[in-house]
Amino acid sequence: MTIQGHVLKHVTGHAGNGNMKINEFNNDSIDEFQPNFDIVDDVCVYMRNDPIFYRKHFFPMIDKMSADFANKKKINPKTTLFPVVEKAIKRYVEVYELARTDADVFTEKDRMAIAKKIYAEEMHEIKKGTYNS
Repeated sequence: MTIQGHVLKHVTGHAGNGNMKINEFNNDSIDEFQPNFDIVDDVCVYMRNDPIFYRKHFFPMIDKMSADFANKKKINPKTTLFPVVEKAIKRYVEVYELARTDADVFTEKDRMAIAKKIYAEEMHEIKKGTYNS
């Protein structure tokens, strides 16, 4: 039986030789976050599909909107919808570790688009009577 001798070599690579420049690091900047999916739709799906978020925040918001609609009260998105959207965005960024803060990922335009999408979809269901008991 022949056993080959094996000599371990210390491989330092490009960084170990001292010639690496700081701009050669592959640092995907959070400031340049560009998802390859529709982030507005994804947050809307998250709000409905995360069981804890849905029970603690989303459904109570929908229940309030439904009750206000039934009682012919005006539904104020700023007080009813926006706080829940903000919580969803913060939680979404934390859960999926997208950035240090939600402001690094979501613009005001994104926030408004999420609120408008949820409002339109849920008001359609409320008007159909989906949430009536």
